[in-house]
Parts: sequence; structure tokens; C-alpha cells
Amino acid sequence: MNLGKISLAASVKSSARPRAPKLFRVVALVAFVLLYLPLVTLVLTSFLAPVAGPGSSLGFSLEWYRKVFENEAILGALWQSVWVGAWATAIATVLGTAAAFAIERFRFPGRRVLEVVTHLPLIMPEIVLGLALLIWFVMLRLTLGTLSIVLAHVTFSVSYVILTVRSRLEGFDEMLEEAARDLGASARQAFWRVTFPLILPGIASGAVMAFTLSFDDFLITFFTAGVGSDTLPLKIYAMIKFGVSPEIQALSTLMIAVTFLAVVVSARTSALRK
Repeated sequence: MNLGKISLAASVKSSARPRAPKLFRVVALVAFVLLYLPLVTLVLTSFLAPVAGPGSSLGFSLEWYRKVFENEAILGALWQSVWVGAWATAIATVLGTAAAFAIERFRFPGRRVLEVVTHLPLIMPEIVLGLALLIWFVMLRLTLGTLSIVLAHVTFSVSYVILTVRSRLEGFDEMLEEAARDLGASARQAFWRVTFPLILPGIASGAVMAFTLSFDDFLITFFTAGVGSDTLPLKIYAMIKFGVSPEIQALSTLMIAVTFLAVVVSARTSALRK
């Protein structure tokens, strides 16, 4: 009995993490301050406005948030970003999932080349990719606008979907499909009832990443956007050329809040699933 307690205590002690040195803790604290202090400052200043008109002292106010929701230009750019992101995500998710499935499950001429090409948008500078897409659209005589932005976003976001779905497929046990086939399921039924539900988390992760990259992209959008098709990053860039407006701070705070909420929901969902 005593030997069992001793061995249990030894195993617990060996699995416990050692206390970090003081220097490491200080470096970690400085890193967190440098990363998040600008965000905290942005959020706090978005709630400050002159209490009694211009030139008066600052106080808590939702004035800048009211102006954001009354600014039709900002709302139009926001809707444009959501519209472009939704279409780019849908197309990239379908193409990326199909490509990942083909690369992982089948052998065909040019498979290795396709694998290499998949990584190019990840390592290629955005300015090079944006310029190349602009030249390509001009050669195709495609009018720059929403369509060109969607195609450009699909070009670089599909690679992230392929890599995410492939990582899910690599850990997939194909014997589950074989068991479904042995029980009388067709190839299509085995895919939709066995394979697809199991790789769905990878597909969802790729789709979220594709939408985030599309919504946040500036440089490639700058090269491929036409007149009247400004997304939210382009609109913010146009606004800050005349100075940092408190409306931009309020808009950025709203985006931070939405992102934080999405992270919390995702973490909560993962915890419940486990």
C-alpha cells in the first residue's frame, strides 16, 4: 500500500510542470503588454468623447458608435467585405475540400506538382500575388470589381482549406469506410454518412480561416478592386489618410468584440464536444 502511494506521488510529481524562471515570466509579461496594450488603449479611447461639445473635457460616451452605424459609407464597405468573404469562403471550401480529398486519396499525373503549387500562396509575398492577379485580370479583360476580388481571395484562401482538410484526412481511419461498405452502403452513402461527418471539423476550420483571411485582406484587394467596390480594410485605409478618426476606433472595437465572441464560442464548443 505504501509503495503504491509512493509510486503515485512520484508519477504526479514527475508530470507536474516546473515553475518558470523569473526572467521567463518577465519576458512573457512584456510580450503580452506589447501585444495587447495597444488594443486596450484603442478600446478605451473609443468610449471617450467631448461631454459638452468640441473642446470640452472627455467623458464616457457612445457617440462614435452611433456615428459608425449612421455612416452609410462604412456600412456599405462592411457589407461588401461580408459579401466577398461569404462567396470566397464558399468557393474556396468546396474547391479546397475536393482538392484535398483527391491529393490524399488518389494517385494521378501532376499530383506532386499540385502539392507544391498549393503552398505557393502561403509563402509568396502578397504584393507579388496581387500584381500577378491584376495583370491576369487585365489580360482576360475582366472588369475590376466584386467578381475580381472574390476570384483573387479564392486564389490564396483555397490553399489554407486544402492544408486544413488534408491534415484531417491524414488521421482518418479508412477502415471505417470499408466497414460501411461491408454493411451494404454505397460509396456515396459511405462518404456522406461516415467520412464527411468525421472530416467536418477540418472543413469548418478551413472555412473559418478562409473567411477571416478574406475579410481581413488589404494588399491583394487593393490591386484587384475596382471603382465602387471598396471593402472595409480599403475604406479604413482611405479614412486614416486624413487622420485617425474616433469612428475608426469604435469600428475596430466592434470587430475585436466579434472576434473575441467567436473565439469564446469556438472554445466552448470544443470543450463541450470533449
